[in-house]
Amino acid sequence: MTAMPSNDVIIRPARDEDERAIRAVDHAIWSPLSEVAPRGPEDAPVFDGDHRPDQYLLAELGGRVVGYVRQIREIPLPSNAHVRQIQGLGVLPEARGRRIGDALLTAACEAARAAGARRMTLRVLGHNTPARRLYERNGFQVLGVLPEHFLLEDSYVDDVWMGRTLT
Repeated sequence: MTAMPSNDVIIRPARDEDERAIRAVDHAIWSPLSEVAPRGPEDAPVFDGDHRPDQYLLAELGGRVVGYVRQIREIPLPSNAHVRQIQGLGVLPEARGRRIGDALLTAACEAARAAGARRMTLRVLGHNTPARRLYERNGFQVLGVLPEHFLLEDSYVDDVWMGRTLT
């Protein structure tokens, strides 16, 4: 396989040694626009018993990790084995505008489909218009809204549940 030019985005599975790069993306993109928890320390672990490398796909640009998406089984029951959920998607600000988020979502949906999933869901804050546009552009539709579900910086924010079919 020949190397791709540095302007081409490469999507690949995460490995144990990618923890620092994922942490750096998380720390760089933290914002109350997209996060409900306070910003964690820069050295907080990414991988643990519930957050494993095999749940992450990474976007590389010029050999540098510039984004990631994490998808998991939504509910660990046999009756729900056909559903996956996006639980984290981030792209460094300097890498935005190159459709890296689209590439990550496409890859996550393809990986879920290959694993036998039929549906993909996610949750997004109602005021996060850029993320909502990204998800809608990739076939996600609003399934429901929990009004004023979070209090962020003295404002109540809706929690929007979105989903799409993978077949």
